[in-house]
Amino acid sequence: MITIESVNQNSFKVTVNKESTTNHLVILSDNFYQSITEGKITKKDLIIKSFEFLLLRESNQSILKEFNLEVINQYFPEYNDEIKKIIL
Repeated sequence: MITIESVNQNSFKVTVNKESTTNHLVILSDNFYQSITEGKITKKDLIIKSFEFLLLRESNQSILKEFNLEVINQYFPEYNDEIKKIIL
């Protein structure tokens, strides 16, 4: 289960309850959000989809505690394309 709280317009606290509970601070700029979603889903929905993507590839304990959503593509080059397929 993934829950998200807005810290401010571009920062979100994400809690993942799986085998254990982890907390993450995620930064999501307006520019990246628009480039990947074209505004078709909310920022929170993008973050949920992104965590679902990550959880298919690693445990919630392995996900960085604080990161900019844009860096996922550096670890998983297929991220941008996969997220766009889901959204668009």
